[in-house]
Amino acid sequence: MLYRENKKGDKLSILGFGCMRFPRSGGKIDEEKTEKLILSAYESGVNYYDTAYLYGGSEEVLGRILNKHGLREKVKIATKLPHSGCHTPEDIERLFQISLSRLGTDYVDNYLMHNVSSFAQWESLVAAGVEGWIAEKKAEGSIRNIGFSYHGSLVDFKKLVDAYDWDFCQIQYNYANETYQAGKEGLRYASSKGLPVIIMEPLLGGQLAAKLPDKAKAEFQKRSGGDPVQASVSWALRWLWDQPEVTVVLSGMNEPEQLEANLKSADLGLANSFTDEDREMFSRVLSIFRQSYRIPCTGCSYCMPCVKGINIPAVFAAYNSSYSQSLFTGLFGYAMSVGAHGNFPHYASDCISCGKCMKHCPQKIKIPEEMKRVRRRLQVPGMKTIMKIYTKREQK
Repeated sequence: MLYRENKKGDKLSILGFGCMRFPRSGGKIDEEKTEKLILSAYESGVNYYDTAYLYGGSEEVLGRILNKHGLREKVKIATKLPHSGCHTPEDIERLFQISLSRLGTDYVDNYLMHNVSSFAQWESLVAAGVEGWIAEKKAEGSIRNIGFSYHGSLVDFKKLVDAYDWDFCQIQYNYANETYQAGKEGLRYASSKGLPVIIMEPLLGGQLAAKLPDKAKAEFQKRSGGDPVQASVSWALRWLWDQPEVTVVLSGMNEPEQLEANLKSADLGLANSFTDEDREMFSRVLSIFRQSYRIPCTGCSYCMPCVKGINIPAVFAAYNSSYSQSLFTGLFGYAMSVGAHGNFPHYASDCISCGKCMKHCPQKIKIPEEMKRVRRRLQVPGMKTIMKIYTKREQK
């Protein structure tokens, strides 16, 4: 495993374990499977584990596994404050103590203001007394490093970087998002200020992996051989590690094969190692990708639940696949996403444009408008009748 340093000189593994999407079984986190993955990751040198208060069950499971095996002092834990309801230091403290209890620890290595999307949100936290609270926590040692995860404009990102003496920051960044949100300019700006930068969504919610158009996968496969999906993932991660400003790349690995493949890629994660041929390959891949990626949804599900029961991420995934793969694939995916196996299908046409979902979308997608596009392309005449027949047959 290769490592890069934070401001204090601590070595962080360049591959971090993203704990938002732990493997699940029956709707709950599969703790046995998760335990094996975390132990395998640790034994292979991964020492950075990223969770959050809002990642249902993640803090508790991570805490139990690390404490069970005596690993708490040997790894770095990152978790996050859901700040939207914080109006006083007491509000912040209450949520922080819940995270500590869930994790079974008395300190957090990296604590983040979660999903900051505007400078105004930071100003609200300042008004709530967050600066004094942070100073107190750092003085007593219950927070070692303070930072923020970001989903807003470049202008506000720079303002936020300059507004406080941060220890690190976390941004969405990948080869398809060089000019999106903080982007490459934000990455370099934060680094120039001495901030380690943690990367989330390196695969854009899977859009740069299995969901990548076949022609794009073929470009990666031609350069390195092997399975086309694994080749695509490996190159996407290496693109990030090639940049010295990147400290840790988070990956939500929920299968042993994913972990093994990412560990092999991490062995190649040297900064400034790309050739001109490598960069030309990415230009070709981007050209192909941009023809098919119509709605920038990462599948985070922050928009859920929909008041009308629409599976927003699944509907958008079907729409994108109708361009990246085939119209038939998109139509089939849409049929499944609206509830082919349920009693009450929920279609894109059920959207009432209430806008509730948009308030929680990190990508700032105009969801009601996109639903109209989905309806026009995928909700073909006669679909509801066909679905009624199918549903009745499934119930017999």
